Amino acid sequence: MRPDVEIYDTTLRDGSQGESVSFSVIDKVRIAERLDANGFHFIEGGWPGSNPKDIEFFDKTKGRRFQTARLAAFGSTRRKQVNVAEDDQIRLLLEAETPVITIFGKTWLLHVKEVLHTSANENLKMIEETVRYLKDNGKEVVYDAEHAFDGYKNDPDYALATFEAAERGGADIVVLCDTNGGCLPSEIRDIMNATRKRLKGRIGIHTHDDIGLGVANALAAIEAGADQIQGTINGYGERTGNCNLTTAIPNIAFKMGKSCLPESSLANLKEISQFVDEMANLRHDPRQPWVGASAFAHKGGMHVNAVQKIAHSFEHINPEVVGNRRRILVSELAGRSNIVLKAQELGFPLSNDTPELRTILSRIKQLEHEGYEFEAAEGSLALVIMKALTHRDPPFQVKSYHVSMRRDGPSSVCEATIKVTVGDRMAYTVAEGDGPVNALDGALRAGLIQFYPELKSIYLTDYKVRILGGYDGTAAKTRVLIDSSNGKEEWGTVGASDNIIEASLYALTDSIEYPLLKEAISKQPSSE
Repeated sequence: MRPDVEIYDTTLRDGSQGESVSFSVIDKVRIAERLDANGFHFIEGGWPGSNPKDIEFFDKTKGRRFQTARLAAFGSTRRKQVNVAEDDQIRLLLEAETPVITIFGKTWLLHVKEVLHTSANENLKMIEETVRYLKDNGKEVVYDAEHAFDGYKNDPDYALATFEAAERGGADIVVLCDTNGGCLPSEIRDIMNATRKRLKGRIGIHTHDDIGLGVANALAAIEAGADQIQGTINGYGERTGNCNLTTAIPNIAFKMGKSCLPESSLANLKEISQFVDEMANLRHDPRQPWVGASAFAHKGGMHVNAVQKIAHSFEHINPEVVGNRRRILVSELAGRSNIVLKAQELGFPLSNDTPELRTILSRIKQLEHEGYEFEAAEGSLALVIMKALTHRDPPFQVKSYHVSMRRDGPSSVCEATIKVTVGDRMAYTVAEGDGPVNALDGALRAGLIQFYPELKSIYLTDYKVRILGGYDGTAAKTRVLIDSSNGKEEWGTVGASDNIIEASLYALTDSIEYPLLKEAISKQPSSE
C-alpha cells in the first residue's frame, strides 16, 4: 500500500549542488543503496548527460534492482521550437533506463519570457508534450513545477495552466517547487489548496531553506494534502539548502501521525544522517534536530534533575525512535544529577548518596572556571570521576619537559625532551616532530611504551585549539581538545593553560592516562 506521504530523496542531485558537498560515483551508489535499504520511495540520481559523474552513475545502476526505491533521472522539458523526439536531452533521459523520469518546467512568466525567451503558449506545449512523450515510452513521470509559488503569486491563472498541462500530458504527480525558498507556510498552504481544487491527480512539494522554513513549508504543504515530499539528507542543497529529510520525516511520522518510511527505518535516521555526512566528508552537525548529538543533550542542573526523574519532562520524544540517545553534559552549570547521570552513562556506579559526589562536582566546576570544557572531552571527565572514586595514584607522572625548534637547512625541526616516572622507575626520551605538539606527543609515547606496550595501538585522530578571552591577545588562555582512538573506541580529552604547549601536554597526558587507568580498574577484583 502507498504510504500517506512518499519520500523523494534528491541528495545525489540537488543536494550535491550545495557548497562543499561532493560525492564520487561510488559514494552515490552507496548512498542510493543505503536509502533503498531503509524504505525511501524515490532516489533522484542526477541529470544524465550533464556531467561525466552522472553519466557513469547511471551506467553503473542500469539493470540494478532496488528493494523499495525507484531510481529517477532528472532533466528539463524539451527545448523551445524543437520536436520532443529529436531533443538530445530527452534522449539521454530515456537512455538512463530508470523507471522514473523527473522533469522540471517553467511556471513563472518572468522565466518564460526573460530566461527561455519564448511565449507563454509554447511553454505550455513544452510541458505537455514532454510529459506525454515520456509516458508513451513507459516511464513514471514526476513533474517539478519550478518557481511554482513565485509564478502563482505573479499570475495565478498561468501557473495553474502549467500544472494542468503536465497533468494533461499524463504526469503521475505534479510537484510544486518553492525554488527560491522565500515563501511562508501560510502562502504554501493557500497555494497548495488552490492547486488541489484544480488538479485531479496527486501533488507533491519541493522546498528550499533560504529563510529557514524549508521543513516548515513542506509540512504546511502536507497539511494541505501533499502526497509526496522532496528533500535531501541533512538539508544539503544550493545556497542554504533543501528541505531536510532527517528533520521532516520524523515530524511527519511522530508529530503528524502520517505513514512515510517503515517504522524500523525511522530508528536508523541518525545513522543515515551520519553516513551521508561521512560520504560527503563533512563533519556531522551536532545541532541537527532529531539526529544531532545535541538534540537530546541536557546541561542545566535543574533540567537534568527533572530528566532523571521523568525523561519526557524535558524531552519531546524518546530519542531512540530515531536512533539517537540522551546525553548528559557536565559544565559549570552542572548539578548533582548531571554528575550522577553522566557517571552512570560512562559506566561508574555513582548515586546521589556517593560520598565522593561533592568532591567530583567541586573539582569539575573549578576546572571549568580555569578554562576546561568537558562536553567534548569525556575521557578527561572520566579521569576526574575515576580518580575520586578509586583514590588511585596516576599510572605515570610527567616530571619535566622541554620543547625547542631549530633550523635544519630550508626547513625547521621541532624537538621535545620529556622525563616521566612510573612508580619508582624513570624514562628520559627525545623525539622530533612536525611541530612542537607532535614532537611532545612522540617523546611522551616513547617514554611510556617501555612500561605500557599497549600504547602502541593508541593514536591521535584530531587536535583542536580554542583561544579563550580574546581581549588578551597572545597572552590569552588556550584550551586544547584532543580526540584519540585505539581502533575500537574513541575518547576526547582537554587541557587549558596560558601556554599552548602546556595545555597540549595536559590533553595529551589525559589521552594516554584514560585508557591505562580504565584498563587497570577493569582488571581489579570485584569487592562483591
